[in-house]
Amino acid sequence: MNRPGPTGPTRVLVTGVRGKTGVPLARSLTTRPGVEVRGGSSDPSTVTIDGVRPTAFSWDEPAGWAAATDGAEAVYVVRPDRADAPDLIGALLHQTPPGARVVLLSERDADYTGPDGWAPRAERAVRDSGRAWTILRPSWFMQVFTDPRFYRDQITEAGELAFPSGGARVAWIDARDIAAVAERALLGDGHAGQVYELSGPQSLSLPRTAELLAAAAGRPVVHREVTVDEALAGTSGFERDLTALTFERVRAGSFAAVTDTVERVTGRPARSLQDFLADTRPA
Repeated sequence: MNRPGPTGPTRVLVTGVRGKTGVPLARSLTTRPGVEVRGGSSDPSTVTIDGVRPTAFSWDEPAGWAAATDGAEAVYVVRPDRADAPDLIGALLHQTPPGARVVLLSERDADYTGPDGWAPRAERAVRDSGRAWTILRPSWFMQVFTDPRFYRDQITEAGELAFPSGGARVAWIDARDIAAVAERALLGDGHAGQVYELSGPQSLSLPRTAELLAAAAGRPVVHREVTVDEALAGTSGFERDLTALTFERVRAGSFAAVTDTVERVTGRPARSLQDFLADTRPA
């Protein structure tokens, strides 16, 4: 399906432009005629995507938000993983032009902790902003298998995937598919007020995930079931609490459901883990 041209916004601010969804989103937006892309980063000198205007943006420096959002007709908000995220998002959107569209990158089953939980409050800051909003709730990113901060080195050096699944499945999703949905929501009509639950096309057990990783790596990779406490080793504070809750939701099956949202919004199926690994060769 050909992407429709922008029907409204032409100036888009992408926060977290160097992140897993920010990079493919910014690159895709630059191919759209008439769209000006601002790449928000705490260090604009590191924003090197062709066609993207480096823009100073830091959650720690609210004084710079007005300049970053000035004239923006759409804003992609990557929720910061910090305790004050709901307040920060609300304050940012208060400075965003009233007519701007807002797309928030949230998380799967954000209501798991109830309406007073951290993730629901972050979403509520967007819903209550007075702006046209869309919320993305993706499953776990496939990119964790190629990122040394997550599982890449386990896979390539130890030949294992240590993960406290409790026997539950995960419908892994390619961050590029999340970006594709975000692009449509930022530029197209019909997405305001929508909450999009996003997943890949398969719900995989962790042993099956390890089998696919092994096939792509050309070497043995096995799943090793660990406790949540083992998985949290080396973390502390809010990061530890947030990661513990994520694993709790995995074990409860929150990441198992498969949706067709990527295909409905973009016109093409979500990428499978096999296709992703064929593209990236994590090992």
